[in-house]
Amino acid sequence: MRLRLPAERPTEPPTGYKIAHPVLSQDGTRAGFTGVSLGGALPYKVVDDASCVYGRRHRPPARLCDCGFHCVHDRAAAEALLCTAEHRAAALLDVRVLGAYIRFERGFRYARQRVRTATVGPCACGAVPVALADAGWGRPGWQALSPACAGCLRGRTSLSLAGFARLAGDGLRVVARGGAGTAPLEQAGSEGLGVPELVAEAALLQARLDWFQTQLGRLGERGSQGGDQG
Repeated sequence: MRLRLPAERPTEPPTGYKIAHPVLSQDGTRAGFTGVSLGGALPYKVVDDASCVYGRRHRPPARLCDCGFHCVHDRAAAEALLCTAEHRAAALLDVRVLGAYIRFERGFRYARQRVRTATVGPCACGAVPVALADAGWGRPGWQALSPACAGCLRGRTSLSLAGFARLAGDGLRVVARGGAGTAPLEQAGSEGLGVPELVAEAALLQARLDWFQTQLGRLGERGSQGGDQG
């Protein structure tokens, strides 16, 4: 006879933490996240249902399978995963555990989730990020994004933090951090734009304008050199 743990019926959905990479759909109309482990091949929305990564027809989280969303109880445990080289550009997600779940010592495996907040780290150069830009890799139909400052954007596909939050929808907030251990520097939500978000949007537009002006200057130099040779 196997003993079973008692069923939990919380008055509010449990909270958990995980890391994931922000992604943008190929046509630029949708935004979401892709995981860093088992379910990384299946990008998900801010509010989404889990699918079995093995293609089985059971409903996650099945007891005899590894399927379902995963998160940990402790924020510090999730933040520790961001120290590894392959996860430096990932975002820290604050999630609500919805639907059926299985509780483990360090976290949950569950059927449905809502991502409430995504915290992104500094640009690769160490500066405060103003946007999420093409990271140089992706999944089929999805382009991975990484934090970028105005000076590092150049001509890459990018979204401001507020723009990503609006595109992802469902009340997502995006919080930027300028470095390890620093307080949040910017908050962007899908409900509207405040002064910090407008400043970030302006910085993003200025960076793009600077890049276009640089390209036009190079084209002008090439044109003048060609005229002299003729």
